[in-house]
Amino acid sequence: MAKFLLPTPTTDDEKFMVEALKEAHKAYENKEVPVGAVLVYDGRILAKGQNQVELLNDATAHAEMIAMTGGASKLENWRLNDATLYCTLEPCAMCLGAALLSRVSRIVYGAKDLRHGALGSWVNLLDKPHPTHSLTVTGGIYEPYAAELLTTFFRNRRVEQDE
Repeated sequence: MAKFLLPTPTTDDEKFMVEALKEAHKAYENKEVPVGAVLVYDGRILAKGQNQVELLNDATAHAEMIAMTGGASKLENWRLNDATLYCTLEPCAMCLGAALLSRVSRIVYGAKDLRHGALGSWVNLLDKPHPTHSLTVTGGIYEPYAAELLTTFFRNRRVEQDE
């Protein structure tokens, strides 16, 4: 199992991204695509998530979806107004759509997702203003750490398949 060093945060965005990276590490250890997410509300982590697609045999079991569902459950409200979703990988169309529908105020992500990213890497679903909600986006927070985790995961998967 690979060991990954986590950065030392100096800002709130970096602090919460480190927590999302810890969730991604857990996914990696469980042989899931290593993506992690945390939902922050009122300056504290409300919910955490890691990819569980393989475990649950559910293509919708993305880290972001799990974090948003957990946060809504804790708040006893599907509206996640004033919440920030930190995710190690740029959200896909499904996760971004759920964030919009859940009224998440901000998304902060690490690595770009050239194959599925819905914030500009593959497609930008925010090019057209949403009719009922808008959110702000900050990308690239600890991108090298998130990208290296994904690269290592897929490199190891290819090696395992070749054996």
